[in-house]
Amino acid sequence: MKLHRYALPALPLGFAALLSAQTATDTSRPPHRGPGGPGHGPGNPIIRVIDTNKDFELSADEIAAASAAILTLDANGDGKVSADELRPVPPADAPKPPADAPKPPGIPPNDPVMLALDANGDGELSAAEIANAPTSLKALDVNHDGKLTPDELRPLPPEDGSAPEGPPPHDGPPPHDGPPPRR
Repeated sequence: MKLHRYALPALPLGFAALLSAQTATDTSRPPHRGPGGPGHGPGNPIIRVIDTNKDFELSADEIAAASAAILTLDANGDGKVSADELRPVPPADAPKPPADAPKPPGIPPNDPVMLALDANGDGELSAAEIANAPTSLKALDVNHDGKLTPDELRPLPPEDGSAPEGPPPHDGPPPHDGPPPRR
């Protein structure tokens, strides 16, 4: 009987201590996506800078503002986005690769966004291609609903019929490391 007399009043105190020991998650800002400024981190940097609400879809408003968003990738301010500006920036503490090492891959050649935007196929986005971005992106809207969903942004299969590189496609938005997006 003595055990019940002391254990019952202590139970709520133990529960309160357990709850207070948990760490809080800051949901007021999006999760860190990598070093290097806008558009840098995993995935397509063009989609990352256009998708301002981070819901893995490009809304009509985001498509309309695509030119200004893409210009945030123009690190040297020359009015165009070079292939180097589309490559992920390594962390500041990463070791420097040898001078003769190949450059890391940029956006894959079968990426529908880059295929739509890069009219001349040179791997860079000129000022004219950037200015035409909203029109070019609207061409990817297969179902004409005014937005681009993950299925419409998914890279195309290789022309030779081989399996695409990377993880297999899945339905729904790609996984992320933060709370679900607010709607």
